[in-house]
Amino acid sequence: MSSHERARISSARRVVVKVGSSSITGANADQIGPLIETLAKLHDRGAEVVLVSSGAVPSGMRHLGLEDRPADLATQQAAASVGQNVLAATYQKTLDQHGISAGQVLLTEGDLLNEPHRSNTRRAVNRLLDLRILPIVNENDTVATYGLRFGDNDRLAAMLSVLIRADLLVLLSDVDALYTKPPHLPGAERIDDIGFDQELVGMEFGGSNGPGVGTGGANTKVKAARLAASAGTAVLVTAAGLAGPALLGEHVGTWFEPAPQAPGRALL
Repeated sequence: MSSHERARISSARRVVVKVGSSSITGANADQIGPLIETLAKLHDRGAEVVLVSSGAVPSGMRHLGLEDRPADLATQQAAASVGQNVLAATYQKTLDQHGISAGQVLLTEGDLLNEPHRSNTRRAVNRLLDLRILPIVNENDTVATYGLRFGDNDRLAAMLSVLIRADLLVLLSDVDALYTKPPHLPGAERIDDIGFDQELVGMEFGGSNGPGVGTGGANTKVKAARLAASAGTAVLVTAAGLAGPALLGEHVGTWFEPAPQAPGRALL
């Protein structure tokens, strides 16, 4: 992808940004401010912005006196219930500095797969955007069950991007881009661009990097990006700390070219 094409990112009309738990909680909690400042700049120039944010469970763990992510579903649900409230309050406090109001949207997989929930979700998010509210979306971990879960918010963000016909999906994590193999391994090479029909032969995309608070990894991002790109939404995968440059169209991260055959869905 040329630098000229990436520069067009800065004028995308509807943008979904997903950030992972490890990028905004614990030692990285101070990244919320810069992230919101970046999203506020998008909002101020007239873009419609949706933030898909993980972090409810780790945000609630401290209040439950837990050091490690709970293994049982009931305690995960309790942590999510407490943490979602903490997370939403933190985001709104930061957004207040920019004169922006947030709307909380908690979803289960069925809300994006099954009618009439699917249509109701689309209508609700579209109306929030019409009203210049910034929707903050997360999986409804308090009521979701193992049989009906997204599994990770990368997939949620991709499915939501398709549902609301977003021009651009940005998947943020702790890694600056995707690599041909886990970046800590010898011979790993950074991937700049992935064509909409490109075969990813010989590349190794792993899961979560370890026992931290997050549940995703490079593999989930590739699958999510492919899902969104196949429906005509352009996708950029990069680090949370590079959100500002990424949304200005600078050459960072890994770009997934959107499928051209989706009518009216090409980037911008």
